[in-house]
Amino acid sequence: MEVCYQLPVLPLDRPVPKHVLSRRGAISFSSSSSLFGAPDPRQLSQRRGAISYDSSDQTALYIRMLGSGSSSTTCISGGRVHRLLSFQRYLHSSRLLRGTPQHVSLHLLDEDYAGQAKCMLERVGSWTFDIFLFDRLTNGNSLITLTFHLLNQYGLVELFQLDMVKLWRFLVMVQEDYHSDNPYHNAVHAADVTQAMYCYMQEPALAKSLTSCDILLGLIAAATHDLDHPGVNQPFLIKTDHYLATLYRNTSVLENHHWKSAVGLIRETGLFAHLPDSLNMETQLGSLILATDISRQNDYLSNFRTHLDKEDLCLSNASHRHFILQMALKCADICNPCRPWELSKQWSEKVTEEFFHQGDIEKKHRLEVSPLCDRATNTVGKIQIGFMTYVVEPLFSEWARFSDTRLSQTMLGHLGLNKASWDSLQQEQMSRSEEAGPSSAAADADVEPGTPSDGAAAAGAGTDSKEIPQGSTQS
Repeated sequence: MEVCYQLPVLPLDRPVPKHVLSRRGAISFSSSSSLFGAPDPRQLSQRRGAISYDSSDQTALYIRMLGSGSSSTTCISGGRVHRLLSFQRYLHSSRLLRGTPQHVSLHLLDEDYAGQAKCMLERVGSWTFDIFLFDRLTNGNSLITLTFHLLNQYGLVELFQLDMVKLWRFLVMVQEDYHSDNPYHNAVHAADVTQAMYCYMQEPALAKSLTSCDILLGLIAAATHDLDHPGVNQPFLIKTDHYLATLYRNTSVLENHHWKSAVGLIRETGLFAHLPDSLNMETQLGSLILATDISRQNDYLSNFRTHLDKEDLCLSNASHRHFILQMALKCADICNPCRPWELSKQWSEKVTEEFFHQGDIEKKHRLEVSPLCDRATNTVGKIQIGFMTYVVEPLFSEWARFSDTRLSQTMLGHLGLNKASWDSLQQEQMSRSEEAGPSSAAADADVEPGTPSDGAAAAGAGTDSKEIPQGSTQS
């Protein structure tokens, strides 16, 4: 028996078009599509379909190809598997078919900007690397440019005989499958994590032990670890009965989706098709991405601490190297509080904005508001201080035990300073609130429960345009 699911996660800022619900499909790129722009609409119109999962093997991807004007369906697998687009790219492709002018994602940069971006890449291993500036210099293509540079710098393109066209197409599609309207979980975050992962892999303990395959998987995992993230967390998907929660049985829902989305891209582009161990590489990639599930943080941390206490980590052992790569990716994923204040503060504001967006949606639909997502009871500083204290500090303290280097001490130093800065801002905010007195409290009382304040509107919450994802149940 075959169980079919729509794979793409629907965006939260628009209702679902009826033609999408009825067709249950999306449009995929042809292998002859241009690397620097959108595919030929004539090719797009001939290829529509939906992804289905064999209930006995969710790792295997099958594509149901719906022929134009035909009711027959054909499932194919193996070398000629074509992947569905994420929902946002489906909408983009649909606009192309309706004649709306296309937006080309990759533009040629003038020499000045390209030169500055190249200069930044010369110090890509610096912990002060400003990914926001780099993203501007690359015209919003930081993830593509950075990942391609690192793979090439390590000599992995030549070593693994990666087809340059396939690799570039893969990276373009990875970047496009991140939701640019997510304040935090977007392609810039993925580029930042990839840069941090590179810094960790340059640490002496890892640099002398990691194999070329380890490095390749580490970089690809960092680049794809949040692929097609919907901008809401796992509890939200579960309580709204989202189809992804059903598909993955409420376990590491987002991380499984990121992994399977990455596998779909790898198979469509045929990036690893020529490698004899490609299936094992997909499994290893999944193991790395699944390690970023924050709900399993204590399990990984406890295991890490036990190894360090026993001093039994041996990086000549493949399983131990893989475990350290998992820990490195976990550190890279939540390293924002360990960056310099100017960078850390921006990330803190972005992730909090995304939390509050989710809370606004939950209020609008009369759902229980998730922890940290209520803008009426939380602040950026309050959230960050708790996050640093209970999640970041324990992890990076153990990482410093494993790799006691200048970088580790620098990260812990920034962490302490940033925490003190947020604490100071919190104290200032509390003092201002006390000085404001009853008038401030009265203003807050005028706001109805579940209604965003004026500050929410100023922050660009946009709750009127947010909807619960497809497959959810409204209360």
